[in-house]
Amino acid sequence: MREVNFDGLCGPTHNYGGLSPGNVASMTHSGARSSPKSAALQGLAKMRFVRELGVPAALLPPQPRPSLRWLRSVGFRGGDDDVIRQAAAGDGVWLRLASSAAAMWTANAATVAPSPDTADQRLHLVPANLNFMVHRAIEAETTHSVLRAIFADEARFAVHAPLPAVSQLADEGAANHTRLHVPGRPAVHLLAWGRRGLGGGRAPVRFPARHTYEAAESLARLLQLDPEHTLLPQQHPDGIDAGAFHTDVLAVGDGGLLLVHELAFADLDGLLEGLRRRLGDGFTAVIARESELPVADAVAAYPFNSQLLTTESGRRVIVAPEESRENPRALDFLSRVQADGHVDAVHYLDLRQSMRNGGGPACLRLRVAMSDQERAAIQARVFVDDPLLEELNAWVERSYRDALDPRDLADPLLARESMAALDELTGILRIGSVYDFQRG
Repeated sequence: MREVNFDGLCGPTHNYGGLSPGNVASMTHSGARSSPKSAALQGLAKMRFVRELGVPAALLPPQPRPSLRWLRSVGFRGGDDDVIRQAAAGDGVWLRLASSAAAMWTANAATVAPSPDTADQRLHLVPANLNFMVHRAIEAETTHSVLRAIFADEARFAVHAPLPAVSQLADEGAANHTRLHVPGRPAVHLLAWGRRGLGGGRAPVRFPARHTYEAAESLARLLQLDPEHTLLPQQHPDGIDAGAFHTDVLAVGDGGLLLVHELAFADLDGLLEGLRRRLGDGFTAVIARESELPVADAVAAYPFNSQLLTTESGRRVIVAPEESRENPRALDFLSRVQADGHVDAVHYLDLRQSMRNGGGPACLRLRVAMSDQERAAIQARVFVDDPLLEELNAWVERSYRDALDPRDLADPLLARESMAALDELTGILRIGSVYDFQRG
């Protein structure tokens, strides 16, 4: 089994909509001028870097934005240009919702269980319904279509439908999922949640808890996980109120190593005890206390929202955002992790276009552990190699705008440019007609 990091590629309408209460960076940069071309090129550079480290990389394509299908579903009528102009009227909130760039963060695309961990020995994927926020719930249908196109071999893969789109089953995907494993022991899955959908228990008061306990329970059943090796820890309400809207803002794991802030989980001591009992001496937790790394710095610099990776040569590395090097407290923590021998290296990358919208390196990837046979069963051209990267870089250069002002979203020409670019991309990736505008 080798882990493949499926990165999300931002689309030609990448913008700062400020649509996510609780995501401090998203709200801070709301309405700012963006650079879709820079964002896409930064993402492709990260994919190349991860691959050159010795970790297989792949990609998931952007989603069509604005989503004209969704705008029509809420009552806007007429041709494409008419729908865009109507949605842009007034304060333009309908168009901003339909134009969200958030689908680039594929950590929210689905929750994944590799075949050795499931009852039927197939690799299972459950697309997230992202039901808590309107601008993200738009993603579920297209994500399901894309994953079914890529993981098409039903003998090896099970791509489920998203959970029912109700608030009690709000599912935020792998951003709240951590898989830990050590040699000779079954893997342990952490399916975290922020609130009880059916009521009860403590919840945050400042910012919303997006993922429910009931959704976590349902995911464990759909993924066919062993209940003995599945833990459902609650996100710490104080962590959510500080801006840690997903678990991956304050925790990241790989193999038998868990890097975690003390405000990541409500009962951290109980969780660590359960992990040690299941994983034995091969499990290590590195805890950042509030005195060492204040949660405000963790949220601002995203040292946990990094990629914690094991390369094919066995080296363990961290790929962190440049912001973590610029923040003294975050830098000191990551330097301690390396100095204590938990990782061999820490690399810092410029992902500012994504970071300003509230997503770091870990937000941009979906981790999929696969066998060589499973990888060979995928016919889509989504695994990153030099020829694909060169073709995608050229595609971005000719298809994306250098700068985008929020007012540009009301230009119907932008939507036409985006649809033409995505239509070309599906041919490059050999995934067929996965977009609603391609199917009529």
